Amino acid sequence: MSATSPLISARALDDVFAWRAQGPVTVRGFLGDAHALAARLPPGGWLLNMCEDRYLFAVGFAAGLIAGKVSLQPSSQSPETLQRLAADHPGVCWLGERADTVPGLPGTVFPDLASLPRPAAVGMPQVDDARVVAILFTSGSTGLPQPHRKTWGRLVRNGRAESRALGLLERPMAIVGTVPAQHSYGFESTFLLALHGGCSFAAGKPFYPQDIVAALQAVPRPRMLVTTPFHLSTLLASGLAVPPMDLILSATAPLGPELAHRAEAHCGAPVHEIYGSTESSALASRRTLDGAAWQLMGEARLDHEGDTTYASGGHVEGRVPLADVIESRADGSFLLHGRHADLINIAGKRTSLAYLNHQIGAVPGVVDAAFFLPDEAGHDGVTRLCAFVVAPTLDARTLMAALRQRLDAIFLPRPLVLLDALPRNSTGKLPRTALQALHAEKVGPHGHD
Repeated sequence: MSATSPLISARALDDVFAWRAQGPVTVRGFLGDAHALAARLPPGGWLLNMCEDRYLFAVGFAAGLIAGKVSLQPSSQSPETLQRLAADHPGVCWLGERADTVPGLPGTVFPDLASLPRPAAVGMPQVDDARVVAILFTSGSTGLPQPHRKTWGRLVRNGRAESRALGLLERPMAIVGTVPAQHSYGFESTFLLALHGGCSFAAGKPFYPQDIVAALQAVPRPRMLVTTPFHLSTLLASGLAVPPMDLILSATAPLGPELAHRAEAHCGAPVHEIYGSTESSALASRRTLDGAAWQLMGEARLDHEGDTTYASGGHVEGRVPLADVIESRADGSFLLHGRHADLINIAGKRTSLAYLNHQIGAVPGVVDAAFFLPDEAGHDGVTRLCAFVVAPTLDARTLMAALRQRLDAIFLPRPLVLLDALPRNSTGKLPRTALQALHAEKVGPHGHD
């Protein structure tokens, strides 16, 4: 007989589980909502959970768990992605807040929870540790989104390992997240921390600085902001006063020490980062200002074969090849040296897109920027780097002059394209497909000289 784990661990039924606009929701209330919704879900084994409200997502996930469904969680909600997902999972139905959530697919509009009949008593559901309960999809930042199956036992260990690494088991916090719950980072660092880390979470997904401030004000201390470098930079640039925080967590892109220093000074809280991927789940953490080294979480471990590093053990599903160039150290920590896919070689000189993006982002006046190396060569047979830049106070000539002071001439962008905004997704990432489309629109098939 296989082992089981509870839906929620180490929590009393009257503990606060979530914070909604209507007020706090206890563990007991959450379980009642989940059981009530489970009785209303249509038949079928797949549930496409599209709820943007984090509490409704959580109720939908738990209801699907109770009803024997697998939660499908694409980080991209483009029509192409959703249609491909439907084709690969026959009989899937969606759950969302609007009738037009996924046009052309059957679904359920989230009902008014207050109107649903409640079970007389709710017990804590026990779930088979070996059961696949969710399929998470990569962001597509390096290609088409890929599915990754998650078993319940590994997710439980994931939540506990991250909670322990961040000190949350000793001091649980109220979490405000700017990232969607469907994305692996948002799923693990908000929802799983509530299920198995003793934390509670705010229902909203604030995006604009004033909304982030309001969401933080609406939850008690100790409070934690789960965000991205993009959202954090925007919040600091707004100049808004923020309520006292106790922890800031960042992921999805590298966080520079300068931004971390400004965030700690402005928010009065230590800034920590999470390293991981959809494939591996969260693997390691660090306080940014303590140095470059990462500490592995829980029982996860790394091993190397040639240029490839693999993660396994603990909460990791199987043995997962990592996309990054990693240097393991004798004390068990490790250093990141960029993604394999980011490494570029032009005329015998090597660099990484991460390094180039750091250099252009450090130019005063640059608000956002990204280098892009197209797959196709130009008309002269040479593949040329391109850069897309948001810099309202700069012109291209001034910006190129600044880059000549920072970069080898071979890595200067040709062309440099000024834009009002970059097509970042809800987690602040720039999928390669979005950059390819932008390159095709702004540069064309043959590039510029």
